[in-house]
Amino acid sequence: MSEYHTPVLLHESIAALVTNPSGIYADVTFGGGGHTAELLSRLNEDGHVIAFDRDGDAFINNKIDDPRLTLVHGDFRFIRNYVLQAVHDGMLASAELDGVLADLGVSSHQFDTAERGFSFRYDAPLDMRMNQEGDLTAEEVVNEYSQEELERIFRIYGEVPNARKLSQLIAAARAKSHISTTAQLTGAMEPALPKAATHKFLAKIYQALRIEVNHEMRSLEKFLDGAADTLKPGGRLVIITYHSLEDRMVKNFIKTGNPSGIEEKDIYGNVDAPLRAVNRKPIVPGEDEISGNTRARSAKLRIAEKS
Repeated sequence: MSEYHTPVLLHESIAALVTNPSGIYADVTFGGGGHTAELLSRLNEDGHVIAFDRDGDAFINNKIDDPRLTLVHGDFRFIRNYVLQAVHDGMLASAELDGVLADLGVSSHQFDTAERGFSFRYDAPLDMRMNQEGDLTAEEVVNEYSQEELERIFRIYGEVPNARKLSQLIAAARAKSHISTTAQLTGAMEPALPKAATHKFLAKIYQALRIEVNHEMRSLEKFLDGAADTLKPGGRLVIITYHSLEDRMVKNFIKTGNPSGIEEKDIYGNVDAPLRAVNRKPIVPGEDEISGNTRARSAKLRIAEKS
């Protein structure tokens, strides 16, 4: 499983998740199956895991053969619907879960498979679809979005200071020739790239495009609502984030019950939030884990419990 993806904060996340070894749990980002395998190892024969992934490659590479595991090829934003369907089909005994785990990072397999177009390290088609059956690609975003829309994506999702200049350069380049590869895109933006820490800057740009292609922020918002509805009282929501936008959304939802962080109070003045934070500060990987897996360096683990 490690050949496909190295799970981040593996033991910390599963230890926080499992409160009932006979319970029903969801791993909504199956990936290489590392978290799911560890989760299954902590459950008894009555426990069960339903695992989701919108990337079909994850299940093609699956090496877990366990009757306590149900696999679902789908977007985690629909967690509530999938759980209800699994109950209807007799795969799950209850529509209330003891815990939900989400690792929001892109898998190592996706980054390292050149033709998927997630990384600027390869000259590859501008794809970036997590679900390869999806309609929108990074090529379409780069070539068909307006200059203003591109600026918005880079500014909000990439948090780069020169979003306008980047969008202007792309618009000028595509007016001369269609941009279809990562090398062409990087070349178009070259005059606006900093001389120092270029790779870090490019990572933000490619992150912004990936978020747009996969509607990541909207999916996360819907997932948080669905997960909170699906958890039983005392059930745990465990989420690993990798950039400030998604971490802020998760933190706000845990605190206030909505991703914007606006407190909505009941008639008694209590904040109407379905979850409570278990850890006030996020758990981060140690130096040993980061040295063995540099992609873990930005990870943050947040734990919440259903009230």
